[in-house]
Amino acid sequence: MIKNQYSIFESELRVRPDDIDMFNHVHNSKYLDYVLAARYEQMEKFYNMPWEHFTKLGLGWVVSRVDISFKRPLLMNDLMLIRTGILTMNDKGCSVQFEIINEKTGKVASDGIFDYILIDLNTNRGTKVTEEMIKAYSI
Repeated sequence: MIKNQYSIFESELRVRPDDIDMFNHVHNSKYLDYVLAARYEQMEKFYNMPWEHFTKLGLGWVVSRVDISFKRPLLMNDLMLIRTGILTMNDKGCSVQFEIINEKTGKVASDGIFDYILIDLNTNRGTKVTEEMIKAYSI
């Protein structure tokens, strides 16, 4: 179960045919895509800071580390709920925790943490997270 001081948001996705591997379940790499798609939607919908907001400022969020646990397989056409939320914020980035829940069973299929670094798109180097960003993400 996700626990932290920040808000937890949810997005819903369905397993697509091109997500399935030779074992007839979702390929492990697709779980990363699911979390990234959910965060992209949630940045706009809940934080009012869509991805484009950062690119207009010449900034971008880059995944620096992922810790993921695979608990149960997702199968073709499964509907899933992706819960994500900021775990920690610091002056260079943040950690985002997630759970992917199979809506049919109510069980966690996968969970883990993504570490993000904020970069300057002109230099491709890390840059400081602004107070505006910290405030927006501190809900």
